[in-house]
Order: sequence, then C-alpha cells, then structure tokens
Amino acid sequence: MRARVVLDTLRRLDGSVAEKTHDWYAGDNNGNVWYFGEDTATYDRHGHVRSREGSWQAGVDGAQAGLIMPADPRPTDAYRQEFQHGSAEDQGWIVQRTAVVRTPYRRFHDAVRGFEWSRLEPGVVSQKFYGKGVGIISEEDVAGGHESFELVAVHRP
Repeated sequence: MRARVVLDTLRRLDGSVAEKTHDWYAGDNNGNVWYFGEDTATYDRHGHVRSREGSWQAGVDGAQAGLIMPADPRPTDAYRQEFQHGSAEDQGWIVQRTAVVRTPYRRFHDAVRGFEWSRLEPGVVSQKFYGKGVGIISEEDVAGGHESFELVAVHRP
C-alpha cells in the first residue's frame, strides 16, 4: 500500500491555528481506507507548539493501523480506527450512509454518518460525516465535549 499524507489544519474563530495534523491514509485493493498514523501539533494563540500529544505511527512502539472507512460502509459496522495503547485508541460505528450534508465547501449527498469515541476520553462521543473522495466533512461532539468542525476548503496537489 502507498500512503497519502493529508494536512488537516484546525483554526480558531479568530483565524489563528489551533492544531495541525499530518495524517497518513492508504487504500487497499478492496477499497477500504486505512489509517497509519498522525503527526499532531497543537498551538497556543501565539503560534507556539503546546503539545504533540496524540501523535503515533503504525509499526512504532506497538502502534497498529486502523480502518478509517470500510469500502462499503453499512449501518452497524464497528471497527478500531487507530491503536497505540494509551495514546491512540479511537473507534468508529457507522449508523447511516445516505445523509445530505451542507458545508461551507459544498453540499454532499450520500454522506456516511458515524459515531466515534475513545477509551482515552471517557464520555466523549463525536458524530462525524464523511464525504466520498474527501473524508471528514463535518464533526460535532454530541456527548461530553464541545468541539465542532465543518469543511471549508479542499486543496489538492
């Protein structure tokens, strides 16, 4: 498999960078998309790196790649998205595959809706929507947290 690096930049409402993450994804011959790790940095309001917590790489220190999206996602599909004990333990559960989602970027038809959680953040559950060929297009904590996200742009090489 050949991995693709995706830069994910999260900005605060004032435009300052809160987090930058380089994520490593690869598709297999069956159409599944695998997650091989992330190099994460969170920033303070002055642009200084505050933390690299959550960074991991499959094959290093016991970390294992996880399934980020099955080739044919169906409601009730559940899977481990990443695994490095004590650092990266996200899991996902598909609940819908026909959602219509409008983001500042564009409107998506047949978006996949799922819930995600981690043992490392007890009580926090996020609802995420995935757009075909794009990835996460919208995210909101529905329990235990206060984060939300909407896709505003896609820059392709």
